[in-house]
Amino acid sequence: MTTETPLPTRKPRVLVLFGGRSSEHSVSCVTAAGVLEAIDRTRYDVVPVGITRSGQWSLVSADPSAWSLRSDVLPEVVATEQAVVMGSATSGGVGQELLVAAPGSVPESLGGVDVVLPLLHGPFGEDGTLQGMLEMAEMRYVGAGVLASAVGMDKHYMKVVFSAAGLEVGPYEVITDRQWRSDPDACVTRAAGLGFPLFVKPSRAGSSMGISRVEDAAGIRDAVEAARAHDPKVVVEAGIEGREIEVAVLQGRGLEAPRTSLPGEIAMQPGDHAWYDFEAKYVDGAAAELSCPADLPPDILDRVQLLAGQAFEAIGGEGLSRVDFFYTPDGRLVINEINTMPGFTPISMYPQMWAKSGLGYTELIDELIGLALSRPTGLR
Repeated sequence: MTTETPLPTRKPRVLVLFGGRSSEHSVSCVTAAGVLEAIDRTRYDVVPVGITRSGQWSLVSADPSAWSLRSDVLPEVVATEQAVVMGSATSGGVGQELLVAAPGSVPESLGGVDVVLPLLHGPFGEDGTLQGMLEMAEMRYVGAGVLASAVGMDKHYMKVVFSAAGLEVGPYEVITDRQWRSDPDACVTRAAGLGFPLFVKPSRAGSSMGISRVEDAAGIRDAVEAARAHDPKVVVEAGIEGREIEVAVLQGRGLEAPRTSLPGEIAMQPGDHAWYDFEAKYVDGAAAELSCPADLPPDILDRVQLLAGQAFEAIGGEGLSRVDFFYTPDGRLVINEINTMPGFTPISMYPQMWAKSGLGYTELIDELIGLALSRPTGLR
């Protein structure tokens, strides 16, 4: 059952939510810096709230420079005495009230909010947990719902869904916590059976956190332990020879099909990075370059956009996603993953691909907020 709560007749109030409990906390802060810089304050009343690594919600600075990546210093949401909590529905049923509560004092109202822009990456933010809380509170929010967020976060079940939808996925093995602790040798043997190189990844993490490239069997055990520092479930993927092609997907309006950007390609520049790791994505700005549109045959350009839209619909996507493929020398498009809350700084691949496709960063934020405000709460 859906709930048709009335839309605001005043300037919409947007809760920009970032930080969080995952290892991608600082990446989320950097994303928030880009959005706070670009969001149109003449159209929206913006309320920035940061979530600490321990899970406390705090009213934080709206100054984008407070959350920007400065040199190699990663931004961090720090706990305060005053915590932000969600209250009941505001009068008229529009939005939810936010309260500031401190020990020994009466909670103070921050007023209602109409839509949440959850810029969290990783578990406890991008994996359906936060989305479930917002659904329970009947709050509109930008991005994928509970199931799509959970599937898009878990590289194991993502592959299961993609295979069921007829999309080609590469060879992989899953190592659960029980399997690793009970018989690690058997896990190593299964992983080595995929051939080399291998990529060993936490099943439910992003931004290249905990990912290792492994060249021989001797490196598997350490790589699994590195991944397990982020997630007890590990996915081991066979290395695929091919070019890395990405497509940005944006939900269609009303009954329209999902919209897809021009495909982009990550080109690693000569230097210290053998692959597109965390440092290359967020620290070393010269490590990689986006080519958009990617230099592909016309039929492959059309097909990768089609497949990206199919992947978005396969998981039940809403709002936005970035879909990544390998284009192999024999002409196949092998899907690597979908990211339901991709990096969203002005230099991130998702906004860059839309900019190359004619939709600027500020306009993209407007579109996402508009899509969230136009959809009902509840089952849909």
